[in-house]
Amino acid sequence: MTTVEVLEKIMSDLKHTGGIEASAIASRDGLLIYSNVPQKQNTEIFCAMSATMLGAGETATAELGKGIPDRVIVESKHAKIIATGAGPKAILVVMTTPDAVLGLILVEVAKAAEKINQALGAY
Repeated sequence: MTTVEVLEKIMSDLKHTGGIEASAIASRDGLLIYSNVPQKQNTEIFCAMSATMLGAGETATAELGKGIPDRVIVESKHAKIIATGAGPKAILVVMTTPDAVLGLILVEVAKAAEKINQALGAY
């Protein structure tokens, strides 16, 4: 399987987790690598802002001596956004329905992030 095919499979499997509306893989500086985002969303901005959000969270906790966070979660009335590192080269971002229960989603996001790290590890 090519790297693109592996990423497609990871994202396809993740989409089957209940409550996830959109997901994307981006570089640590916010450049889109792969997405499963509906057409009405601006994927490039979604990735760039999510990378900034995760980077700010990582910087803040590191400066406070608390280590690197596993994820950053933003909740609003209309959605929840979860951004997590997927190794040193990428991040994984998912957007859920506003009423999504995060337990299973967080487990599946962590698994997917590790698979993405492994898939991109050769690059």
